[in-house]
Amino acid sequence: MLMRGFDSNLTLQKLEVLCVVAELQSITRAADQLCISQPVVTAHIRSLEEKLGAALIRREGRGIALTESGSRVLKWAQGVLTRTRELQRELAGAEATGPGRAVVAASMSAGSYLLPPLVCDFYLQNPEGRVQIVVSTPLAALESVRSGAADFAVITISPNQNLEGVAAEPLWNETLLLVSAPQSKWVGESVERDAISRLPFISTYSLVAQQLEEGQLRANGIASRHIVLELGHPEAQKEAVRRDLGVCFFRPSAVANDFSRGDLRRVHTPGLEMSIPLYIVCRNDKELSPFQLALKTHIMSALPLGVSAFEGTRDTPVD
Repeated sequence: MLMRGFDSNLTLQKLEVLCVVAELQSITRAADQLCISQPVVTAHIRSLEEKLGAALIRREGRGIALTESGSRVLKWAQGVLTRTRELQRELAGAEATGPGRAVVAASMSAGSYLLPPLVCDFYLQNPEGRVQIVVSTPLAALESVRSGAADFAVITISPNQNLEGVAAEPLWNETLLLVSAPQSKWVGESVERDAISRLPFISTYSLVAQQLEEGQLRANGIASRHIVLELGHPEAQKEAVRRDLGVCFFRPSAVANDFSRGDLRRVHTPGLEMSIPLYIVCRNDKELSPFQLALKTHIMSALPLGVSAFEGTRDTPVD
């Protein structure tokens, strides 16, 4: 018995409509965002339901919710659209002389401070192309590489990180500096190692970053520290430090301008040197376009402020 061919009415446009309806939980708002009429949105959803033989949405109060089948179809639709956009980026840079597209996922500090100058330099050499930096947590960035939403990522990786399906290449070691308010009541211009555990700390809620910092502290004989605030972005952490709510470990790229303005102060830590390794991560089966490969090479060949050539391997324990 011959299997029936895939229905040509299951178009990418219909899948995109479903994704937007699911995200906004409203046909009206989806129509506004997609710049089409409400009847067209409804027709696309009904067409999908007819072709797949299952109800995908249901009314819930004044909004729209997905059925169980709708949730399964949404996950599939998101994967199809993500891989389609990935293919479009690869084809856009298929010719070495043509315009290219690249999406780079990055952890907070790398994406906010290290990568922007490098991408700007790359743009000046390749003004026809387009680069997008997506800043998120290391785990979210890693998943975006796996799904195809990003072409590669620049992230920190915990020693026990699951890297199934991806390849992680060592990039840089990024120094960690202890930083305080200029006239902090908690600490002077330097602090001995045994006094660090008594200081109030501003930290990140990124599990990977915390694991790496805590591991290096333990390796230096500092069993624990007193964290008073967990803030998601370095700019938020700097605000708390400026208000002298505590001290914080920062990468040099994040605080160079603050040091020059006198807004923040480096606290010297005799006998304690800490650094965080950064990696560039690609999916194992990913075929980078010439444009994407050129961007990756440009990043890997650079040594931005506060980083040094990578030493050691991912398997080297930090705690």
